[in-house]
Amino acid sequence: MQDPNGFMDEKCENRLYIGNLDLRITEASLIKMFSPFGKIVSEDFLWHTRGPKRGEPRGFAFIQYSTKEEAKLAKEKMHGKLACGRPLVVRLASEKYLVETAEKSSKGAGESNKTSLSGSSSGQMNRSAKIAAIKNKLKALGEESSSAKKQKLAESISCTESLDNCSD
Repeated sequence: MQDPNGFMDEKCENRLYIGNLDLRITEASLIKMFSPFGKIVSEDFLWHTRGPKRGEPRGFAFIQYSTKEEAKLAKEKMHGKLACGRPLVVRLASEKYLVETAEKSSKGAGESNKTSLSGSSSGQMNRSAKIAAIKNKLKALGEESSSAKKQKLAESISCTESLDNCSD
């Protein structure tokens, strides 16, 4: 039942991946930032569930709108917009999935081994394994651009000013 192609159904066209979130951004502020673009039907704000960072935000979330037009508008308006001094990464969830698939196939065995270790013994990826795979990908992306992020953070404006700008 968990066919890899089944992950990309119609709701992915309405669902946005929001990444590079500052740890000070809350679920409420995220909803406030994205609600002007349409009716939000669901929101998944991801938290660390174990380890030393347990209970802290993971730095990304998913928001689903009632229509794909609303999702595309939010993507256009919010991608690259500063929130707490960090540029938001906003993509359709289906685009995020396609980007990860393309990168895994081009990187070869190294990246695919990390993903397969997260899968269940039956070869199917359950929800936790998918989350772990996304976490690994975000960690790799974060390591690649950590020096750029540190520089931007040093130059950033305060979180509250940034959130006020997002709600305009």
